[in-house]
Amino acid sequence: MFEAVNIASTGLTAQRLKMDVISNNIANASTTRTNEGDGPYRKRRVVMQPVNTRTRWKSPVYPFGLRAGDGEGVRVLKIERDETSPVRLVFDPSHPDAVKVGPKKGYVEYPNVDIVSEMVDMIAASRSYEANSQVIQGAKSMFQSALQIGRA
Repeated sequence: MFEAVNIASTGLTAQRLKMDVISNNIANASTTRTNEGDGPYRKRRVVMQPVNTRTRWKSPVYPFGLRAGDGEGVRVLKIERDETSPVRLVFDPSHPDAVKVGPKKGYVEYPNVDIVSEMVDMIAASRSYEANSQVIQGAKSMFQSALQIGRA
């Protein structure tokens, strides 16, 4: 029973971090200059991977065995900047961050953050967080029921 709580807690931690990163992306959706001075804000993504602590094992339920890491939870591998999707260009020569020379002269580079897709990701992360929370609540209920049986 404790394994279920441990697995769900890894999901809670990872999804909470993902919601924080998405919130940061939304907050910076119109930031044209970062403190680092490398242009507009670039969207961040959370990269997760399964926790890999178990070796391959077989059981009557899984006769072909489980891969290492099946059912062990998740961990955040890294938070990376999205350099692949292009920035949004808006023509505004009066803006202080407008490009001064070259083919993009007069254009302002805005972040590559799409509010709609960020909100969809936020809803998915929130639902996943809730599901992991329900697993913990279910395990807690089972613990209490086991204690009640033991008292009787």
